[in-house]
Amino acid sequence: MVPEEDLAAVRDELHRLRTRVPQLTGALAAGVDGLVVAHDTPGLDPEGLAALTAASLGVAVRVADATGNGDFRELLVRGAQGYVATYAAGRTAVLTLLTKDRVNVGRLHLEGRRAGARIGELLDAAEAAAAAARPVTRPTPPPRNRTTRVPRTTATEARTATDS
Repeated sequence: MVPEEDLAAVRDELHRLRTRVPQLTGALAAGVDGLVVAHDTPGLDPEGLAALTAASLGVAVRVADATGNGDFRELLVRGAQGYVATYAAGRTAVLTLLTKDRVNVGRLHLEGRRAGARIGELLDAAEAAAAAARPVTRPTPPPRNRTTRVPRTTATEARTATDS
């Protein structure tokens, strides 16, 4: 779970993006598992967008891997009405930006990469702090079942029904 002050910082970063990229119509930070971290997506279902982002991320990662182009960095989809851009945001999150069709794509990439890096730093630091705060517990081994030992018999003592 991400602390509230870190979530507020992520939301602030999403709102600042709107001022730096005026054609931005929505912004979403989500985990790679498709769960919403923070959003500024008026008129859209953020949970649905996060799930679709996770699905497209899975395909993009596989394409990058299959072509030998390395780790996922970003994905850009151009539709008739605008763009959907997804950027890596740390180890476990992505940033998805929605824009109008007349956006300056160079500016979008510049600001999206910066914001993705900043959001990634915030979320990775929160994750590291949470991991450090968790107590280290060692798994307890299951209890041993002691069985009573039966003394071994020697060859001379061992007689079968057919030996008599």
